[in-house]
Parts: sequence; structure tokens; C-alpha cells
Amino acid sequence: MSLAAQAPSRPAARPTPRAPEAGRPQWGVLTVGVVALLALVVAAWTTQGWPQAALLALGAGLGFALFHARFGFTSAWRQLVSVGQGRGLRAHSLLLALTTVLFAPVLAMGLAPVAGSVSGNVAPVGVSLVVGAFVFAVGMQIGGACASGTLYAVGSGQTSILLTLGGFVVGATVGAAHLGWWARTPNIGAVSLADVFGSYAAGVVVTLVVLALIVTVTIVVERRRTPPPIGPVPTARGLARVLRGSWPLWVGAAALAVLNLGVLLVSGSPWGVTTAFALWGSKAAGALGIADPSTWTFWSGDRADVLAGSVLAESTSLTDLGIIVGAMVASALAGAFTLHQRVPGRLALGAVVGGLLMGYGARLAYGCNIGAYLGGISSLSLHGWVWGAVALVGTVLGVRLRPLFGLSRPQSSDSVC
Repeated sequence: MSLAAQAPSRPAARPTPRAPEAGRPQWGVLTVGVVALLALVVAAWTTQGWPQAALLALGAGLGFALFHARFGFTSAWRQLVSVGQGRGLRAHSLLLALTTVLFAPVLAMGLAPVAGSVSGNVAPVGVSLVVGAFVFAVGMQIGGACASGTLYAVGSGQTSILLTLGGFVVGATVGAAHLGWWARTPNIGAVSLADVFGSYAAGVVVTLVVLALIVTVTIVVERRRTPPPIGPVPTARGLARVLRGSWPLWVGAAALAVLNLGVLLVSGSPWGVTTAFALWGSKAAGALGIADPSTWTFWSGDRADVLAGSVLAESTSLTDLGIIVGAMVASALAGAFTLHQRVPGRLALGAVVGGLLMGYGARLAYGCNIGAYLGGISSLSLHGWVWGAVALVGTVLGVRLRPLFGLSRPQSSDSVC
């Protein structure tokens, strides 16, 4: 018997189906999206100044990139823990690496041309972070989207995600009200890898090494489990792919990293999402006489002016609105804007509950998959790494709970996941 005959056979790789062609542009929806974006930019510029208008435009770019690359955080973790598909996590690692390198000189100097002083997302590591990250991860699996995913899904017409967004706003508001208590739970304070390893450059090197190790682990896991490939999405051919087709994940990662740098230079802080949700909910609670948010710890200090000011003056509100409109424009160009006429009861319940958990968890954990995970790691904050590790554990529970809310979970027998 030959050695070839004795060797154990490996499962044959399952071919990914050919991506379908993108639909025709939806000119009516496209017109609404472009007009809405222009109106928001003009309103921000005339009332707040050109930097706020620039943040809206950067947000639109983020929404455009998120939609075209279908850059997911929720699905990447779900596919990894369910069937060992590591492609999404490798895309995360590339995004984190690029953003870390781009942020490094700016954060090391602490200065930027537009914002003046800048600072990274460096937050305390403790009970609040661990509980918040775990709760957030469970919520994003049953809610169907993460923080950034919720925004670009709403922009592309996914009606059920509006319920997730509503729950997100309520959860973030309640979390803001409770943060004073959670902030007093045990913690070791904020820890920067630049301080731990003696310099900003050393912290960057350590971050890149760890990300390379994560990529290696995902490759090993894939080879052992042979997961189904990622399902294709509609695309265009040739140059039209830039505006109407699906982008490779690495292109999406590069675009998001550059746009995140733009947000840092203009606003003075990395891209965030969920502070806006807490602001919108707190303003509503105050206007309706439900509570007085100005007495909450979350809105004390420098944030007191944010609560008292216009929504168009707050950076995460601007980028969030931009993401929604940018995704609307992108989906209309691709012919993929679709309003869901009917949302099944269990799916609707999962959307609301998931949103509530994500909103509450994000406040406890000092951010979401964008502010804490992406913003924290690229700012050399230990809390970003802890957030990611705990969120991966929470994903396991969240995936197990998905069928209760009428949601599927990837199986090794699937043709694509």
C-alpha cells in the first residue's frame, strides 16, 4: 500500500457559489439619501462649524464602506465559535493593525491639526467592563447586529433592526443612569500598553505581534474544522464594483481604518457609536419628564455640556447619522435597499431584547465593538483586549440563545455560512 493511500483523507473544500449580480440602482431611494446627507451637512456646518460637517461626511464614508464590505463583527464571532470560520476575525485583526499604526504617531504626540489635543480610548479594567462586554456580546447575537452593524442595517432598509436600535437607545440610557454605581465596583484603573512596555512604539509592536498570533490561531482552527465558506453577496463587475458591488474584506478594513483616523483628527477621539444612543435617550427622558439626566454620573464633568448642547454638536451623533445615510446611498446604488414589510414576533422580541442588552452593556464596558474593542485596542488600552476576550465568551451563550428568537446559527453541514 502506498503512503498516499495510508494518509488520512481531508474533507474536500466546498466551493463558494458565484456571487449574483447587483440589482439596478434605486434612483428614488438614492435621491432621498443624497438630499438627506446634504441637508445634514449644511445644518451642521451652519450651526456648529465645518468640523462637525466633516464628521457627518466621514460617517457617510463609514456607512458606505461598512455596507459594501459587509464588514461584520457579530457574524464574524458567530461563525468562529459555531463552525471555526476565521475569515471575519482575520479581517478584524487587519483593521485593528492598520488603525493602531495610523493612530500611533497622532496619539503619541497628543496633537492633531483640526482637533488640537487628541486622546485615545483608554478605560478602566474591572467588574463593570467584564459584565458589560459579556452582556453586549449576548445581546448582539440575539439582536442580529452589533453597534456599527445596527446603523448600516437601518440605513439599508432592514426594518427589524429599527427595533434593535430602539432597544439600544433605551438600554444605553438606563446604563448611563446606572453607571455611577458600576463605576464603584472593583477595578484596577485604566492600563495603557505604552506605559506597561515603556514606550508607545513598544506598545504598538506588542499589539501587532498579538494580532499576528490571533491570525495564526484562526488559520489553524480552520484547517482542523474545515468550516463552510462565507456566503457570497451581490456584486458588480469591473470599475462599477467600487460604487455598486461588494468589496473584499481587506479593502473594507483599509477604508474603515483611514476613515477612523479622519474621525480622530477632526474630533480628537477615535470613532465611537453608543455615546450618541445614551445622549438621544437621555434628552428624550428629560424632555418627557421621566428623569433628570443631568444628575447622573455619566453626564457629569465635561459631558454636562454635551447633554445641554445640540445633538449636531456631539461627534458620535454626527458619525452615527452619517453611517445611516451613507449606507442608504450605498444600498440604493447596489439596488439592495429593501424594507421588510412584516417582522415575525420572535424576531421582533429578539431585536428589542438584544438592543437593550447591547445598550446597557456598552455603557458598563465603556464602549461597544467600535469604541471599546476597535478604539480601545488601537489606542493601546488593555480594556480593549479584555473587552474582545470576554465578548468572545459571551458570543458562545448568545449563539446558543438565537433559536429561541427564531434565528439560525451556522452548522458545519451548511454549504455556506
